[in-house]
Amino acid sequence: MADITTKIKIFLEMIKFSHTIFALPFALTGALLAAGGLPTIHQALWIILAMVGARTAAMAMNRLIDAGIDARNPRTAARAIPAGLISKGLTLFFIVAATALMLISAQMLNPLCLMLSPIALFFLLLYSYCKRFTALAHVVLGVCLAAAPIGAWVAIRGTIDPPALVLGGVVLFWVAGFDILYALQDLEFDRSASLHSIPVLLGVTGSIRTARIFHTIMVSLLFTLYNFMQLGAFFLCGILVSTAMLIYEHWLLRNGDLSKLDAAFFNMNGYISVALLLFTAADVLTR
Repeated sequence: MADITTKIKIFLEMIKFSHTIFALPFALTGALLAAGGLPTIHQALWIILAMVGARTAAMAMNRLIDAGIDARNPRTAARAIPAGLISKGLTLFFIVAATALMLISAQMLNPLCLMLSPIALFFLLLYSYCKRFTALAHVVLGVCLAAAPIGAWVAIRGTIDPPALVLGGVVLFWVAGFDILYALQDLEFDRSASLHSIPVLLGVTGSIRTARIFHTIMVSLLFTLYNFMQLGAFFLCGILVSTAMLIYEHWLLRNGDLSKLDAAFFNMNGYISVALLLFTAADVLTR
């Protein structure tokens, strides 16, 4: 039993389970906006489980598929699979279990959620191979996480509506922007290994500029959503607070200084997603 518990802890650390905070708040934001208030307990529970299952499967697939690359990269060589802390077979078992959780959760929500699940799984798998042939892997990752608020909207309404797509676009450009910044730390290794990324294609300065453009588009889409759904002062405050944090994130990386990359990536982006959720909740619950 102790060994199983240890393996589970290693697995959760390997997939950075705590980083679910990046996308889960956006799924809940989508649910709040779709419901125009609080979703039912049934809906909230299965949305959360679907989100956890999808992200767990995606991260585990990425670690499994990239195990050989991770072993050659000094930054990632200590990850669980290349370090021999967890086997590929056990990782595959967790992937199957997480995928089953996602599909069961989708079935418990509504038929359209279940029908769309294979599409989500396709993009989750595609992302793990993207950097082998295209610099647009960051955008594909954005598409994967954009499925969180869109899926939550579908879970509530059973339809795909324009506001859901706009919110999905918010997540797409937010994720793609910060993933470009995150990839800067592997720039030299990716070049030597003939892997593709925006940093490899554009260098440090070009990558930071591209991330700024993506995050500007994100903010523009937030204002579009605000106007489209005729949201209130709390949501507007959420946009302004998130914009301020994005500006601070990019200020930390000014002049190509990557020493603050961890703070910019982990801290600011976690705060942004939670802030938008809280301000959205305040907006829909006080109207």
